Amino acid sequence: MNCFPDTSILCSTYRTQIHSPRTDAFMTKLIGPLPVSTFLLLEFRQSLRLPTRLHAPDKTKGFARNESALMLRDLQSDLAAWVLEVVPVDWAEVHQIAERLSATHTERNGHRLADLMHGATALHLGATQFLTFDRNQQLLAEAEGMTVPV
Repeated sequence: MNCFPDTSILCSTYRTQIHSPRTDAFMTKLIGPLPVSTFLLLEFRQSLRLPTRLHAPDKTKGFARNESALMLRDLQSDLAAWVLEVVPVDWAEVHQIAERLSATHTERNGHRLADLMHGATALHLGATQFLTFDRNQQLLAEAEGMTVPV
């Protein structure tokens, strides 16, 4: 299976969310490790750290530090066990692809830089499937010829 995920997939893997059952089902069918980039891991880790900061002064926002720590621990465990594999990426090429994606799609669909980077990384790696629960990411992936199976 030639696929690449975005952050929404990691979020639904490491924190129970509405899409978690679909992610879990996909992961059980996956043969071999799920490829991830260092940029994807950075964005996921940031998506845990910021809500933790927001939660500290206002318990109605984000989530507690111990919950974030558990998700980070589970992520590290999956990296060590080759459930996830950090794949090498030529960032200069990814940036060129992201620039093309930006010029082609952003004015019409309003893509964020991180979305462009994940899509560009997937294309750079030759992925035919893009894993996301983000509708805008799905539009980008499908416009570039990738399928979105989850």
